[in-house]
Amino acid sequence: MNANAPSPVPTPGFPTTVSPAASQAEWESWIASWYAVLRQPVRTGVSPLASESTPASVPAGSGTKPPHVLVFAPHPDDECIVGALPLRLRQEAGWRVTNIAVTLGSRQDRRAERWKELGAACDVLGFDLRLLAADGFEQVKPEAATARTPLWQQQVRLVAELLVAEQPPLILVPHAGDGIPTHIGVHLLVSEALAQAKISTVFAHTEFWATQPSPTTLVETGQRDTALLVRALACHHGEIARNPYHLRLPAWMADNVRRGGELLAGPGEAPPDFAFGTLYRLTRWVDGVPAGELPNTHWSCDAALDPDALLGG
Repeated sequence: MNANAPSPVPTPGFPTTVSPAASQAEWESWIASWYAVLRQPVRTGVSPLASESTPASVPAGSGTKPPHVLVFAPHPDDECIVGALPLRLRQEAGWRVTNIAVTLGSRQDRRAERWKELGAACDVLGFDLRLLAADGFEQVKPEAATARTPLWQQQVRLVAELLVAEQPPLILVPHAGDGIPTHIGVHLLVSEALAQAKISTVFAHTEFWATQPSPTTLVETGQRDTALLVRALACHHGEIARNPYHLRLPAWMADNVRRGGELLAGPGEAPPDFAFGTLYRLTRWVDGVPAGELPNTHWSCDAALDPDALLGG
């Protein structure tokens, strides 16, 4: 069994039966274990230290650079929330991952602190980190895209230049309806930059604030990698101090399996036997133009991720 696969002993423990013989007290005891997790002190059991995981290596003497995935994160913390796929590509296939910090949030007084927290989170995950403007981009909103402001056009050009320079075979970007203006703005920004850059790539639509109706790809993470993502998210101290959402990340990932397993396999079909997963919608772009969705797939952590099969190569 893969060392990252779920333990055969569930935590927290389920009642031994779901028949009428299972008492209310047994179910309340189980729910109490969830309460204990969600009500623990914010930083219990976490540390913003570098990851102990070692990425797979490119074969010696190959003379080639590892493939490069770019994660366009609207805010510091999004790199952790949607980070399952790039994390596995880095660890299992030797890919290089760079988090593009599109903004550092709207509060100028917090930006220096958020940049520091983001660096600690990326250290945990083994991701490189890059800003495209000294203080992050500004006004990455749908209304700026509609108005074609000079700032918007300049920021599109900077992203297009990055895409031309890096030629990434995979990019991660929020989907078009991801709930809040900056996430939607980043989708518009990168889509416009792709058209301007005229490169070919796979566009992984991510989700968090709103689900997307037709995901194509469910990526499992086992206990180790799920813990790594939560640990990295816990580095964003200022955000989790007001809302300890890192403690709810595993529940969100479990729900992704409930929803995505059947959406991908079809109504009434059995979902894959994953504990935690992250959903993406993978679309191919050719010369800066969308060229259709990739087939529905799910990726167990019992075997190493196959990038060629993942990206339809």
